[in-house]
Amino acid sequence: MELETLGVFLKSRRDRVTPADVGLRTYGTARRVPGLRREELAHLAGVSAGYYTRLEQDQAQTASQQVLDALARVLQLDPAERLHLHNLADGPTVPGLSRPETEQPHQRVLALLESLGEFTPAVVLGRRGDVLAWNRSGHALVGEHIDFASPGDPEKRPSVPRMFFLDPLTRDLHSNWAELARVHAGYLRLTAGRYPTDARLAELIGELAMRSGDFAALWAEGGVTDCTVGRMDLRHPTVGELSVDYQVWLQPDSPDHRLEVYTPSDEASADALRLLTEQVAEERGFEAVRLPAGHPPVGVEEG
Repeated sequence: MELETLGVFLKSRRDRVTPADVGLRTYGTARRVPGLRREELAHLAGVSAGYYTRLEQDQAQTASQQVLDALARVLQLDPAERLHLHNLADGPTVPGLSRPETEQPHQRVLALLESLGEFTPAVVLGRRGDVLAWNRSGHALVGEHIDFASPGDPEKRPSVPRMFFLDPLTRDLHSNWAELARVHAGYLRLTAGRYPTDARLAELIGELAMRSGDFAALWAEGGVTDCTVGRMDLRHPTVGELSVDYQVWLQPDSPDHRLEVYTPSDEASADALRLLTEQVAEERGFEAVRLPAGHPPVGVEEG
């Protein structure tokens, strides 16, 4: 699937900004475009109409940070959209996809995961939302119907985007599925702007667009979302209804990888989560954290 370009993104945002939004008067004249005209946006951003047209047609070689910031201001972009705009502008001038190496989480991320113990559910996610590792309570909370050992095999790793849009059990688990689905689609778009040559990412987006009408509709909306904190309302098959807050920890050594940690949102959810983690602790007959194949024990640096 061909990923979004700077020009496509600019046009989609130009279409949604009306003259009234930026204080322009139209004097009641009919308009053939849903949002701003190119020359109007260029004037408000302080660039020539010809230069902006080349940007939107992906014919300009570069765009300075000052120009991008001016366009973001006029287009009223939020922080995630601003980041996406700059990512797209910094993309390769020669289009093309390549297959990146198999992801492996950094030892420090795994050590941090282990340090959380089993009473704090957590999952390590890769660039494309693959589960690279999880502790047993994290597995029990969000994927108990999936083999706990699957993150250890790159060919069998659970993909959170695939689970969310293609797995009925994952959909049933989340009471606020529609809200979270929008976040997942928006974050995939942000990731695609950051890694425009990632063939695996392009294939994932193409697969979801082909197999999920919900994803295709959300992708067509063009939303861009960062995913750092939020809330999941769950109908858990083991402990019933509960709500958890998720927060993402990032490691400078491996910015592609995200440690997602879940904590209860209220007292009733804390009781349910405690019941789940106590059950996990009682059943622990295996290692608490599922590590990728080939990694040394947690806490031991690779030599």
